[in-house]
Amino acid sequence: MLVRRLITAAALAVSLFAVSACQPGADFGDLMGPQAPVPAALIKVMKTKDMGLTSPILVRLFKEESALEVWKQKSSGKYELLKTYSICAWSGKLGPKKAEGDRQGPEGFYTVVPSQLNPGSQHHLAVNIGYPNAYDRSHGFTGQNLMIHGSCNSSGCYAMDDWQVEELYALARDSFAGGQRSFQIQAFPFRMTPKNLARHRQSEHYAFWKMLKEGSDRFELTKRVPNVGVCEKRYVFDPLLEPGQTLLPAGPCPVVEETVEVAAKRLSDQAEEDRLFAQMKPHEFAPVSTFSYKTGTPITADAYAAEQHRREGFDRFGKPLKTRKATVFDGFTK
Repeated sequence: MLVRRLITAAALAVSLFAVSACQPGADFGDLMGPQAPVPAALIKVMKTKDMGLTSPILVRLFKEESALEVWKQKSSGKYELLKTYSICAWSGKLGPKKAEGDRQGPEGFYTVVPSQLNPGSQHHLAVNIGYPNAYDRSHGFTGQNLMIHGSCNSSGCYAMDDWQVEELYALARDSFAGGQRSFQIQAFPFRMTPKNLARHRQSEHYAFWKMLKEGSDRFELTKRVPNVGVCEKRYVFDPLLEPGQTLLPAGPCPVVEETVEVAAKRLSDQAEEDRLFAQMKPHEFAPVSTFSYKTGTPITADAYAAEQHRREGFDRFGKPLKTRKATVFDGFTK
């Protein structure tokens, strides 16, 4: 009887292996690298939302929520949310990156061109965010090679698991193949809601975050990519430029007009933020982090792991935790 059960189990195991090996995420080495196609299920979602496979994309990052959103352009020209991914790990604290080695993830508005896709990354695949941008450089911020990459380990990058980064890479690759010359990354400390801004009003970065909210508001209202410039060492959105006029990061800013809708949202959100702030109790404010790193200072493995905002299920080195899975043999030998 035992021999018969083992033979049956072996036959079932062979058949299940054949099925499982074709499934995305199966543990049989089915990562395909830079030429991986966009999954059929995601293409189906695109069709239901009137999006083309190679239509332009836009990426939004939210640290506190550990979320990465991919938005895609519809035939109307407006963008709609395609998919939200859980960021696997980001390091540091809320706030912009300022110096090489500070282990901070960038915040702000960044541009990705085809040359910033890295198919040979040591972290499976990677997309260079484009830090430092004109705003960062105007403030003397330093750093390089800040990525969205595979492997759940971060030193200032936004780390995804390998399946996620492969999908993201495919979406970016196909948008470039469709003619998109660059796509925008909007990196925020948190979702720019009145409640979150009230919670974080005591932060040293509050004024910076209010500036980022201006760009966030324009995108959320219009569902179109805002034109981002830098002048007077600050971001400006949809500036009115004369023919041939260019912006200088430290130069004067031109006129920037608000539509009625943008102005109404700004005033409404500010009133709501003020109301919430006035009612909040001390424990409701977001804690203000005081830790900082000295560039070049060695960090122990335990300390490095502790400062990672990492998804559960990965060890301190960013490797998936191995847990025994049930198999078809279970029950046959009992």
